[in-house]
Amino acid sequence: MYNFSIGVIIDSLRTDTRMAIEKAASIGADGIQMYATKGDNSPEALTPKKRRELLDLVKSNGLKFSAICGDMGGGFMNRETNPERIERSKRIMDLAKDLETDIVTTHIGAIPKDPTHDRYGVMQEACFELAKYADSIGSHFAIETGPETSCALRRFLDGLHSKGVAVNLDPANLVMITGDNPVDAVYNLKDYIVHTHAKDGLMLKRTNPEYIYGAMPKPDHLGGVKLFREVPLGEGAVDFTAYLEALDAIGYHGFLTIEREVGDDPAADIVAAKNYLLHIIKNN
Repeated sequence: MYNFSIGVIIDSLRTDTRMAIEKAASIGADGIQMYATKGDNSPEALTPKKRRELLDLVKSNGLKFSAICGDMGGGFMNRETNPERIERSKRIMDLAKDLETDIVTTHIGAIPKDPTHDRYGVMQEACFELAKYADSIGSHFAIETGPETSCALRRFLDGLHSKGVAVNLDPANLVMITGDNPVDAVYNLKDYIVHTHAKDGLMLKRTNPEYIYGAMPKPDHLGGVKLFREVPLGEGAVDFTAYLEALDAIGYHGFLTIEREVGDDPAADIVAAKNYLLHIIKNN
């Protein structure tokens, strides 16, 4: 039997934080991930007292934070706006530490294929700063897979010479956006994976990922065209049996955090996803 913990992104439950935490506990999750970029759960809103109260609420429900989501949208592709985004990301890492997790996940934007591209340097400069801060406090700023292949992401990460910036492996983003194989991604990124998402999906039309992640304007002929679809676990292109086997083989035994961004009844889909994962875990 594999040794993984099951997490839930509580924002997927589409209710307030307290009710979402209680719901996650009621469906048998081991932990939760929470967005902390705006609103009541932002670093500004969560005073030291509120942080302690939130952590107590999570623990009293038998849960822990698997990670915090620090995705502000847009990534770190713009040198002019990066300083503010970097500082805000540091405050989110501080918040995560107070909530007793060392992992903050985010999208950093689309890494260019050509390492001599100006945007490549801009993104690496930002990640150097974030890696340095993460190292200084014993944390990981984890890039979510999706905009580029795992080989391209591995080359980018190797250039940082740090594990402070790491990987949140989302297999669905790979199959929906780049057509990359999640199992290959596990082995390519094995030295950097600190957190994973359990999500499934289908690519409907292959296109340049830079259009999807806002690095380049989307051409007019793609306006209104659905390029991918997120689907319940087991109904998409991710082979979860092979994916979990690969994670186990590289020695990753952390969280599989269920994310459900669409659907009419995400709570029911999350329960089904948990049962689907547990079936694989218990039979291997």
